[in-house]
Amino acid sequence: MKRCRANFFLPLLAVFLTSGCMRGPESPAGSGDVAALAMAVEGFSEARPGYELEFPRDHGAHADFRIEWWYLTANLEDASGQAYGAQWTLFRIGMLPKTSTQEANPWLSKQVYMAHAALTWPEGHEGFQRYARGGDHDGIAQAGTLTEPFAAWLDDWSLQSTGNDWLPLQASFREGDMGFSLNLDSDQPLVLQGDNGFSQKHISGSGSYYYSQPFLQADGHVTIDGMDIAVTGQAWLDREWSSQFLQPGQLGWDWFALHLDSGEKLMLFRLREDSANTGRKDFQHGVLISPQGNKMPLDGTQIVFEVVESAELHGRKLPMNWRISLPEIDRVMQIKAILQDQWMDVDFAYWEGAVEATGDSAGTTGRGYLEMTGYPVSQ
Repeated sequence: MKRCRANFFLPLLAVFLTSGCMRGPESPAGSGDVAALAMAVEGFSEARPGYELEFPRDHGAHADFRIEWWYLTANLEDASGQAYGAQWTLFRIGMLPKTSTQEANPWLSKQVYMAHAALTWPEGHEGFQRYARGGDHDGIAQAGTLTEPFAAWLDDWSLQSTGNDWLPLQASFREGDMGFSLNLDSDQPLVLQGDNGFSQKHISGSGSYYYSQPFLQADGHVTIDGMDIAVTGQAWLDREWSSQFLQPGQLGWDWFALHLDSGEKLMLFRLREDSANTGRKDFQHGVLISPQGNKMPLDGTQIVFEVVESAELHGRKLPMNWRISLPEIDRVMQIKAILQDQWMDVDFAYWEGAVEATGDSAGTTGRGYLEMTGYPVSQ
């Protein structure tokens, strides 16, 4: 089910994302769900290697970049061992470059925020969305971020520090009789993804700035149909910003974030290429993170993503069961959705849901989240 609010922002986003601001002779390929992410827009900064991430500064917004997100997923269980999943995401979309000379007007904000939240439980899944303008309106900031102490919010959907330091955090959202409130903490350091925080996404070298906190311990409650259920578990927070996440010819991505029973964390992604037209292979990446937070980059060209089983959902053929081979570390695992229909039926639709990993050797079992974007409507 889709529950949304303030849909008058969607036409505004559509006009911006398909306007003449796009640079270059090529048009984005692939599904319209993610095609806008392949547009190059004049006036925004581009992510480049060599930038030194700094905290707490980089927990906050980066208005000189076009798109960024604060992304939390949590694998939870109740006292009986029943599994639940939770997602909380805030997206910031720059409508105009920071240097724009457009006349100041609170109704023509340079920033629009979009929030997604979702719950998965043994019998179902439900996703939600909201929109808001950035900036103060009648003295109230309906959506935005603060750096120190950290806060990110849209209305009463919030992710915020509970003290003077970044951690611990609290994540919460409520929509009718559904919601969650989770306390999050960790004694592990942040993980700078890619090359010291620069995450390459294309053979050309383009990419994003990307860091994670994959070691969060979570406790609190989820609310399903008005019933509060106490839960505990593990959570993964991703922060990423860029002005062009995809390049023309890239169709979408499959992204895995896994909490392994060995105490390790595993992040994998592949950016699917329109190989028939570009002649390029998918761009793939992986990193194994030790229980102490040490990174072991994996050679993306050696990772094998094999779809074992797919399902027809919402007019699309989507992978539900994967066999992933990591020959560098001699591991093979099967990753399966705990519930097939975890489709986020929001304006920019995608599949995001809880998965389970199984295998025959150490470091191949666990739980996590999978995100799949850009799968086209079946013909």
